[in-house]
Amino acid sequence: MLKVGLLGAGRIGRVHAQAITSHPGCILSAVSDALPDAAASLASEHGAKARSSDEIIADPGIDAILIATPTDTHSDLIEAATGAGKAVLCEKPVDLNLQRAMDCLNTVSARGKPVMIGFNRRFDPNFAALKAGLSAGEIGKAELLSITSFDPAPPPVSYVKVSGGLFRDMMIHDFDMANYLMGDVPQTISAVGSSLVDAEIGAVGDVDTAAVTMTYADGRIAVIKNSRRAAYGYDQRVEVLGSDGLLQAQNMLENTVVKSTVDGVVGAKPTHFFLERYMTAYRVEWAAFVDAVEGGSEVPVTLQDGVAALAMAEAATLSAQTGRSIQMEEILKPVAK
Repeated sequence: MLKVGLLGAGRIGRVHAQAITSHPGCILSAVSDALPDAAASLASEHGAKARSSDEIIADPGIDAILIATPTDTHSDLIEAATGAGKAVLCEKPVDLNLQRAMDCLNTVSARGKPVMIGFNRRFDPNFAALKAGLSAGEIGKAELLSITSFDPAPPPVSYVKVSGGLFRDMMIHDFDMANYLMGDVPQTISAVGSSLVDAEIGAVGDVDTAAVTMTYADGRIAVIKNSRRAAYGYDQRVEVLGSDGLLQAQNMLENTVVKSTVDGVVGAKPTHFFLERYMTAYRVEWAAFVDAVEGGSEVPVTLQDGVAALAMAEAATLSAQTGRSIQMEEILKPVAK
């Protein structure tokens, strides 16, 4: 049995606790959180102990650490956990600062311990099936990728202030999805963003509506659209146009009932938010991590993948701020020195 320590007992920590405890080969041994009552509550629900993060990391009886704490703690905790000989699954992003993320990658790479970054959407059955079809050559070579990701409502401004901005917090999932599907990091990134949903988001220096165009060395193109508001629900779609056809992953709906009358055809809305849409993906993600740890194979989403997505978010942020297209080498060269 893989004994697991969970760092972070907030909303996403609770999601991960369910994934861990639903796996027949895992035991949730301990939970920590900056709020002791939150840790105690979640630990009690799953028969675990509430302990400090330092105690969990130092415990030789714990095999793996899942990090679901605020982003500005991720790199430090990854380094501490791998230094203690633990396997790690860490929520995205690796860090809010690209240089710090690169330093973490360099430190951890020398230790040889498994570190997986939590880009759960790769494990969604619909997106995984689209990827499988693309890899099998069902539509020939991918030429144009379109990713739509709209939240039903914006988060509190208090969260926005510490999130790192839409490109690092929200669109980073889509940057990783683009890398997953296209099999490469783009050459150039051009982004625009506006505050259309909530004026307070703009007042704290962020955007809530954005579009990014990416070009690849071989001429392929990818487009990502994000909004913090979609009145009809959680909109999550992917479309790939290839030389021989088209692959699409559509929204998950609240139900499959369609009413057709003289007045028109009406169906259900998309599922409301990420918990309903991606709970299966979180379980599959955790199972993939456990398989890699126990089988000694490379994790399916590496720390390098996490750094790549963060670099793309950095490029998009700079592009939106300056109004110019950004070469990815412009972002990566300064931190590679």
